[in-house]
Amino acid sequence: MFYISEQCVIDLVPQNRVTAVIEAVYAAMASGEAANFPVVRERLGYADAIFGFKSGMDRTGPALGVKAGGLWPGNRARGLANHQSTVLLFDCDSGAPMALVRGTFLTALRTAAASAISIRHLARPDARVLGILGAGGQAEFQMRAALAERAFSRLVIAARDPARGEALAAALADTDLPISIQSAEDMARMSDVIITVTPSFSAVIEDGWVRPGTHLACMGADTKGKQEVDAHLVARARLFVDEPAQAITLGECQHAHAAGLIDTAALTPIGAVINGTQHGRLSADDITLFDSTGVGLQDVAAARLAVALAQAAGRAVELED
Repeated sequence: MFYISEQCVIDLVPQNRVTAVIEAVYAAMASGEAANFPVVRERLGYADAIFGFKSGMDRTGPALGVKAGGLWPGNRARGLANHQSTVLLFDCDSGAPMALVRGTFLTALRTAAASAISIRHLARPDARVLGILGAGGQAEFQMRAALAERAFSRLVIAARDPARGEALAAALADTDLPISIQSAEDMARMSDVIITVTPSFSAVIEDGWVRPGTHLACMGADTKGKQEVDAHLVARARLFVDEPAQAITLGECQHAHAAGLIDTAALTPIGAVINGTQHGRLSADDITLFDSTGVGLQDVAAARLAVALAQAAGRAVELED
């Protein structure tokens, strides 16, 4: 059994390689070759933390694993990332543990990969203004992954905390693109692509703010009650998801579904678009919305990549059985 440290992941695992394996696992999910298992996600009633398990098996690998982790909002004051997680991979033939992979940085990469893949397959080819709602620890990963998918010419940031918005702008200064900090409304009205990545439990982006042709990657809602955009906006968009069952219970789609504004037939798995078995954007005026709750197979795929890269570099630590 091998151990892959957080620093090893940071040093060796690039965003583009993670994006590639996540795209492949989405395709495997849509073809029926890979499946996620039911999510366990609970409030602990301690440290204001949310903790859970995501797991799945991909028979194309084959690969089997589980991620344990969650959100500890007080971690930033301790100098730690708010999201903490670890992935355990198993041998598919014997069930024996194969690798323990620290997953905090890896989760940031795989989450950014998901929104980037949605931009690749759903955003207009001429999308030029990239906006983001949220300036927390995930935001820079999201923006940098998105920048690889379109020739964006301007970045727009909307942040509840102005200081964090400024910090994000400073971190992205090396892109040499014009960057502005705006209200949520102005950001939404200006942007061709909108990434939402907040822990909000009430809608921030209103229906009337979003122009025809916009693509939204809604990344924040992954727990019952979370919401970043108006349910009526969800209802008028063409909807794409990582996992339909999760989207209507944990994701951005949960509120529109509960209100009877959409049904599960409206949700297209992003993997089916990747496979070419379902259509993505149909016209330049479509509003497309990708609802990503995050699935265990993303973590399994990213962890397998980390193990392979660590072994190739001689950085994987073998543990005594």
